[in-house]
Formats: sequence, structure tokens, C-alpha cells
Amino acid sequence: MSTSRYTRFADFYPFYLAEHSNTTCRRLHFVGSTLVLACLFKLATTGSLAWLLYGLLCGYGFAWVGHFFFEKNRPATFKYPLYSLMGDWVMYADIWRGRIKL
Repeated sequence: MSTSRYTRFADFYPFYLAEHSNTTCRRLHFVGSTLVLACLFKLATTGSLAWLLYGLLCGYGFAWVGHFFFEKNRPATFKYPLYSLMGDWVMYADIWRGRIKL
């Protein structure tokens, strides 16, 4: 983990991508983020707050398995929670755009 403090997301994102160099880790992030969207849809359509919990479990669960077992690093969310959340969704969009390979 870098010891510098990031003050701009534009500076943080390259670091974030470097922390996700393992293909399996990126794939797990992608699956988790897709499940988060599905859970948010269910929350919106049912009104059941349980779907918010399921979404958090899916998002963080898949991501953390990717980091601890495949990437072998500590998730950046522990040090940079907001930037990491933003990074998750920018990386997700970049994967859909074909800028990042799975």
C-alpha cells in the first residue's frame, strides 16, 4: 500500500488499478458490482431494506475475496474508502467500455 495520501481521485485511480492487476480479482470485483446493481434494483422494486445488506455483502465480499486470495494485498478501501468506492465504479465502467480487460 502506498504511504502517500491522495487528495485527488485522478491521482488515486492509477494506484487503484495497480492494486487490481490480477485478472481474477478484477473479475470478482465485476461480479460483485453487477450483483450490487441487481440488489439495488430489488431494493427499489420491493422496498425491502434487506437488499441493501445483500448488496453490501456482494460488493465487499467478492472484492475482498479477490484481494485476500488472488491479489494478495489489502483492499484500498481500508485507507481510502471514498476513492475506493469511486474506483470500483470507474473500473466497472472501464471494463464495460473495453478499456480494462477481464
